[in-house]
Amino acid sequence: MIAADVFEPINHESVVQVVVDKIETMIVDGVLKGGARLPSEREMAEVFRVSRPKLREAIEVLESRNLVTVRHGDGTYVAELTGRAMSPAMLALYARHGEAFYDYLEYRREQEAFAARLAAGRATAADKERLAAIREDLQAAWAAGDAEAEQDADFRLHSAVVDASHNTTLIHMMASVFDLTRRGIFYNRDLLRSIDGTGKRLLDQHLEIIAAIEAGDADSAEKAAREHLDFVEQSMRLGREVQRRERRARMRSKTVG
Repeated sequence: MIAADVFEPINHESVVQVVVDKIETMIVDGVLKGGARLPSEREMAEVFRVSRPKLREAIEVLESRNLVTVRHGDGTYVAELTGRAMSPAMLALYARHGEAFYDYLEYRREQEAFAARLAAGRATAADKERLAAIREDLQAAWAAGDAEAEQDADFRLHSAVVDASHNTTLIHMMASVFDLTRRGIFYNRDLLRSIDGTGKRLLDQHLEIIAAIEAGDADSAEKAAREHLDFVEQSMRLGREVQRRERRARMRSKTVG
């Protein structure tokens, strides 16, 4: 759920339109993302310093534009505006044809390297606080050997770097791409971690990306992001080759003797 303090007070004659404009801008900027639940009507009215009837009018305008969805008895949610990068049928097709994974990684490598470069020059204090918190989560998860927590922090880091780029098109496009990652269509982190051994190299690469952005070093941030995705690709290729060898060895063992 989105915290109420991301909103700001309003002082303007056209109250309804100002509320609409502010929320639309937050959606465009990626502050409010698809599926996020907005604060309660009371909280939003208080923070915006508008009456609840005026706030309801603004929400109605946003709903008429298909930007929010009002679920009576539940709350108001930001609509899923970017959709999925691929249809379910295409996802299933990609899953059956593993070579498509490398096209996916190639796309991610270029976009995330660009995002890291921008983030190094544009990250705000709040962006850096978010990255620092994720760094702590990454380190704690690795130390505890908590693979699920590691994966969650991994996802959040990549999203945070893109958000810190402050390029709205990049933010929305990559949200759709990361959806594929989160659902495990292409990215098998268990296989990747098995090649890495302890996952320490992945951790170090993530920490290097964060450090470069914090230092405002655009070249290093881009290089670190690119090398990280190169490592992912190389490791996945190796992991899949190891799996093929093991499968062939098992088949031969069944035919010998």
